[in-house]
Amino acid sequence: MLTNGDCSVIQTSYGKNVVIDGGNNQDYDYGENVVVPYLLDRKIKKIDFLMVSHFDADHCGGLFAVLENLKVDTIVIGKQDAEYKNCTEFLRLAKEKKVEVLSVQTGDLIKFDQETEFQVLWPDSTQMISDNGINNNSITGKLKYGDFSMLFTGDIEEIAEKVILEKYQNTDILNCNILKVAHHGSKSSSIQEMVEKMMPQVAIIGVGADNKYGHPNKDVVARLENCGAKVFRTDLSGEVMLEINSKSQIKMNTWLDENG
Repeated sequence: MLTNGDCSVIQTSYGKNVVIDGGNNQDYDYGENVVVPYLLDRKIKKIDFLMVSHFDADHCGGLFAVLENLKVDTIVIGKQDAEYKNCTEFLRLAKEKKVEVLSVQTGDLIKFDQETEFQVLWPDSTQMISDNGINNNSITGKLKYGDFSMLFTGDIEEIAEKVILEKYQNTDILNCNILKVAHHGSKSSSIQEMVEKMMPQVAIIGVGADNKYGHPNKDVVARLENCGAKVFRTDLSGEVMLEINSKSQIKMNTWLDENG
């Protein structure tokens, strides 16, 4: 039985390499056995930005091996609502490796290169959520390249989604072309109002096959599809690959479609 995990690798038009999260399994080091070999296979030996949405092991566990084995320029973490063991250990290793750490929150803008940026929408140090804070204070942000946008939502749940909806109710900032679905498609996330505000063309769910949580929730998948999104699940499609050209046109492939 596989658990869930998220890992996104972005290569910008100017050759910058960005990694967002790197899932792990307590019985298997995905960082050493999957994430690092995957990056090296694609000739990626340097990470310009290593972003940790939050410090649950299924999002950060595989990144320790990345930090140990590859050159990392900058680590990006969100404002923390409490001390977490994984965070403490990760920052200790970052200090040992002399890697710059950026702690970001609502309103911050990260320029990956001249054309690609990441707008941080959450967390907000003035509105930190204590209820399951490790998930609900996940970095939520919008990747923008020309007219293309992708929304990353970590593991935020309904309580955070309602705060975010209120914060951005008079804007279209949550609207996106591609959505990285929150919390592996859990029933605790992706409420109707949030899905209607985001209105993605494509929704990607990072989820393990036959996982013990029963993710993704069928009602969440239905909500996304009813709002017009084409849903991809990594348990069914394997790796989901996106290529965005200078006209913001999207080409998509999935590993299982290509390799059977």
